[in-house]
Amino acid sequence: MYKNMTLNGYLNRLAAKLPVPGGGSSSALCACLAAALVSMVVNFTLGKPKYSKYDKSLRAILEKSEALRGEFLRLVDLDAVAYKSKDPRNALNVPFMVARLCLEGIKLCPLLIRQGNINLISDVACAAVLFEAGFSSACVNVRINLIKIDDKRFSRGVRKELNQKGKIVRRIRDQVEERVGKIIRG
Repeated sequence: MYKNMTLNGYLNRLAAKLPVPGGGSSSALCACLAAALVSMVVNFTLGKPKYSKYDKSLRAILEKSEALRGEFLRLVDLDAVAYKSKDPRNALNVPFMVARLCLEGIKLCPLLIRQGNINLISDVACAAVLFEAGFSSACVNVRINLIKIDDKRFSRGVRKELNQKGKIVRRIRDQVEERVGKIIRG
C-alpha cells in the first residue's frame, strides 16, 4: 500500500482529507527513518580499520536495525488496515507495537556513539530523536484508542507500560544528546 509509494505520494495522501494514513502510520514512518539512520551509520563504519574491533557488535546492530526498519515499514501500512477495522483494540495494537519497537531501536544508539564512525555522530543523535518522536506519537495513538476500551484493568496496564517505557526512551535520548553534544563541542 504506502510502502511502495513515492515519498511525495505518501505525503500527499497524508496531507489530504482522507482518514488514512494518519498519525499512527506517520509515527511508524518516523521510527522507520530512525532505524534507517542507525543502519547508515553502521554501514559507514564497517570496513574502517579504526573501528574493526567493533565489527561483530556493529554487524549485530545492523541486523537489528534492518529488522526494525522492515517491521516499521510493515506497520506504516498495517496501521491503515487496523484503523479501517473500527475495532479499538485492533487500532491500538499497531501503535503499541511501534512504541515497543522504538524502545528497542533507541537502545542501539548509545552503542553507536561509542562504536560508530565519529563523522556520523550527529546522525546517531538524529536517530535517537526520531525514535523518541515515533514513540511519543505512537503513545498518543494508543491513548486515544484506550478511551474506547471498557476494560479498565487492560487500559491501566497499557498506560503503565507506556509510562515506564517512556521514561527509558527519554533517558536514553537525553544521554545520547548529551554525549553527542560533548563530542561536537570538543
